[in-house]
Amino acid sequence: MIPTRRFGRTELPMPVLTCGGMRFQHRWDEEPPKPIPAENQENLKKTIHRALELGIRHIETARGYGTSEAQLAPVLKNIPRDNFILQTKVSPQANPDDFEKIFRTSLSRLDLPFVDLFSLHGINQRELLEWSLRPGGCLDRARQLQKQGLCRWVGFSTHGSPELVEELCQGGRFDYVNLHWYYIFQEHTRSLHAAQKKDMGIFIISPNDKGGMLYQPPPKLTQATSPLSPMEFNTLFCLQNPHIHTLSIGAARPTDFDEHVRALSKLDQTTSLLPPIEHRLQHLWNEAHPADWRSCWDEGLPSWDACPKEANFREILRLHNLACAYDLVDYARMRYNLLGQGGHWFPGRPMGNLTPEEILPALVRCPNPQRTLSHLLAARDLLQGEKVERLSKST
Repeated sequence: MIPTRRFGRTELPMPVLTCGGMRFQHRWDEEPPKPIPAENQENLKKTIHRALELGIRHIETARGYGTSEAQLAPVLKNIPRDNFILQTKVSPQANPDDFEKIFRTSLSRLDLPFVDLFSLHGINQRELLEWSLRPGGCLDRARQLQKQGLCRWVGFSTHGSPELVEELCQGGRFDYVNLHWYYIFQEHTRSLHAAQKKDMGIFIISPNDKGGMLYQPPPKLTQATSPLSPMEFNTLFCLQNPHIHTLSIGAARPTDFDEHVRALSKLDQTTSLLPPIEHRLQHLWNEAHPADWRSCWDEGLPSWDACPKEANFREILRLHNLACAYDLVDYARMRYNLLGQGGHWFPGRPMGNLTPEEILPALVRCPNPQRTLSHLLAARDLLQGEKVERLSKST
């Protein structure tokens, strides 16, 4: 049975794995209504029941996940309400009346009187923070809905900057947070500490996909994490931190939990299993990147909105670093070619046809502008390709 951890101040016994509801739904567009193929609905039903059999009682979805909520409804109505913890998410709106209306649509689609966890979805930038936190804003409205018994706890999800997320956690106004943190992206470590100090529940978003497309890892990474698979390693790496309470497993089929369950059987062995793997991964990183690059590769880089043509130089270099060190080329190409399509969820653009003459003036604060330029050009040569369609407009 999957172990549980106290989900911060909510006191919920949260299973350390969550059944994420983005990938098992049939389609992203709800309107106009169309029939759900029987085989898709049956697969969703089997996925939910497999999760519950394993003790994965937390099911997470969102208003922006297409038909996910509506497809969950006929499955959940046949499961005792105390047998699952349900989370849905709604993006902040300028008008809190609109925010409430969207939330009530979620309850209608789910055909349930309340959800356990209600997230303000995607507080990724200052404007959305202001819509959320201002007096009478979306957070105050969510607390009113909580008093009406329509949700039990209120949190937020984010793809925002470390500074923004840390600020939100330090404020102490939310009960829990959904954020990104895994081996290849540890930039929210300070946010984890801030959330823990406020006794917030901590939910990790997309450790498998955003964590390196670990369902199809390159041989170099697989060799480095042996005897664990890269996915098992990442699961244990995250859960060795007792302040991380659950990892979202975006399940498309019942078997998608299996590799994580195998990892959990080794959870009591992390102190012996993980250090040698982390040492090998660090060696690969050091081998791929000279010390003077490792120590200051992002120093002096302008923010994406100050870069020429809004090219996200920092993210492009981060992806190139990962591709060079761990052969995460497919992952890096996928993320690079999503730039320009993500709005505030994944800000900035790819390099496009920027010339060295256009790029160099933006690098004047870097320790070695010419070297940074050469890395950016190499990143474009390696990563540029066909545009990738985003899986969702809201994640």
